[in-house]
Amino acid sequence: MSTAVHDHVGADNSKMGESIAPARDPEKIDLSEETTDEEVSAPLQQRWNESTTNIVRFFGTIYAFILMGMTDGAVGALLPYIETYYSISYTAVSLVFLSPFIGYTLAALSNSLVHHHFGQVGIAILGPLCRLIGIIPLVFHPPYPVLPVVLAFTGYGNGIQDSAWNAWIGNMHSANELLGLLHGAYGLGATIGPLIATAMVTKGGLEWYKFYYVMIGLDGAGLILLAAAFWRATAKLYRAQFLDSTGGKRTTTRTVLKEPITWILALFLLGYVGAEVSLGGWIVTFMLRVRDAEPFLAGLTVTFFWLGLTVGRVVLGFVTGRIGEKLAITVYLVLSIVMQVLYWTVPNFAASATFATFLGFFLGPLFPAAIVAATKLLPSDYHVSAIGFAAAFGGGGAALFPFAVGAIAQSKGVEVLQPICLAILIFILLMWWFLPGGLKPGGLEKAREEGEKVGDGIRKVVKKVTGKRK
Repeated sequence: MSTAVHDHVGADNSKMGESIAPARDPEKIDLSEETTDEEVSAPLQQRWNESTTNIVRFFGTIYAFILMGMTDGAVGALLPYIETYYSISYTAVSLVFLSPFIGYTLAALSNSLVHHHFGQVGIAILGPLCRLIGIIPLVFHPPYPVLPVVLAFTGYGNGIQDSAWNAWIGNMHSANELLGLLHGAYGLGATIGPLIATAMVTKGGLEWYKFYYVMIGLDGAGLILLAAAFWRATAKLYRAQFLDSTGGKRTTTRTVLKEPITWILALFLLGYVGAEVSLGGWIVTFMLRVRDAEPFLAGLTVTFFWLGLTVGRVVLGFVTGRIGEKLAITVYLVLSIVMQVLYWTVPNFAASATFATFLGFFLGPLFPAAIVAATKLLPSDYHVSAIGFAAAFGGGGAALFPFAVGAIAQSKGVEVLQPICLAILIFILLMWWFLPGGLKPGGLEKAREEGEKVGDGIRKVVKKVTGKRK
């Protein structure tokens, strides 16, 4: 689940901690008549630590992703208790996953528009505010039909921030590493969220909705922090930085949707997020009903999954850019498929918890790498709309696939989680191979320079294979 977006990332050419020359604060661009067209239309690629403003904003986005992870991760841990509290079926309780899809869809379509009219500060305020609108009613434990309705607001809040901050950080120097940290923050939130929620219910004897008192306080603080950090990132500044480079025309979502790469990345993220949240959302129920685990240990399993995902994003983020995104993600996905098969077929609690942890570890870097791929394959003026759409559209997978698992589990049992996730992983591996670019480092950049099209890589492989057979 944007901002001052610049030319494609040179993630391999710089280290996050290296000393840098003082850089101009993007907010201090002179918008008066004396400013030349070149100064405005060719913004420099930002570094996260080039100014105090950027440092505060970067850590503000880290905090936002922690809260997003806590919100998403806690739902899976609380799912069995919500089901029991309302005495509802798998299908009915799965609506808490489906309804945010409406919010994510609206976020995908409105991301560019919000930037154009309100700037980054609009995103900074709108995201936490919508999440609060969705969370506050939960503490009053209303009738169950109210839950899916209000959770659509959390979907929009998460979706608009997910897309915006991914596009902003995805265009900085050392994007692989920075996005690894950003999504590692999401994983951290998704690790501690279920842990806190499970402990409150199983050890503290509290009802499931008490957890959301914690989230109200944290999201309220997030609203204040982000609004203050991005207060000067106005629509006027956004338009000055990016519209002049396109002759004063806004690159709309409709325009970027005509680019096949946008759809390949969106489908990749749809499947990836769907697999991630399906696992995170149903692991507790699976371990309770299929592996016969104790409630607290079942809660720990989902914590291990999110912990593995967090560590994978941070650690493998420093590996991905060095060996090339195309090859790295191919290897990570193959290993994820192996872990998924083992998790499914080995009927032992300890083994399942171990495989779930490593599954999270190898899934971790997939989302950040997809964002970097977008910045390397697409023109710079497409980045805000394309990355925003792909990230928010992908976030819809957090709604669709977990709901599908619940709906099918109603008649087939919760063990359907495993084959569904396996099929999703195979699907996104195929989507990744359809992207232009070879498996060598620099393959994505070369593909853009040479005008390589979607599917060209697969066609070359097929041609070689069929040629050898002849």
